Amino acid sequence: MADDTRVTSHSGGCLCGRVRWKVRGELRPIVACHCTQCRRTTGHFGAFTGASHDAFTLEGSDGLNWYRSSEMATRGFCATCGSILFWQPEGANRISIAAGSIDGQSGLTITKHIFCADKGDYYEITGDAVQLAGY
Repeated sequence: MADDTRVTSHSGGCLCGRVRWKVRGELRPIVACHCTQCRRTTGHFGAFTGASHDAFTLEGSDGLNWYRSSEMATRGFCATCGSILFWQPEGANRISIAAGSIDGQSGLTITKHIFCADKGDYYEITGDAVQLAGY
């Protein structure tokens, strides 16, 4: 019997390459957030995967800045190129990672839409993923 102890890993970063990250293990399925803050920071809606802090490593953080966007979270972005990268909930042992920052194909799908009551009026949410009015 073969011992299959392969560990999945994912990496990604910002547009200019100054901020790089790596996750050892699986990423959470993608949650699409339609709240006003995500729409304003991304220009559309936010699509985030996530991992525990134990599995997450910053491999390059030269341009990483954090913005306290609310009482509940901070948002990480590259100060050089402006790429939206992270959403960090206060006091949690997890980090949300912008799905668009993943290197290559992720194999992930959107499984949930949150804050659908706040979505922009210029698009419709389609597909079979769960749609919640709030969180």
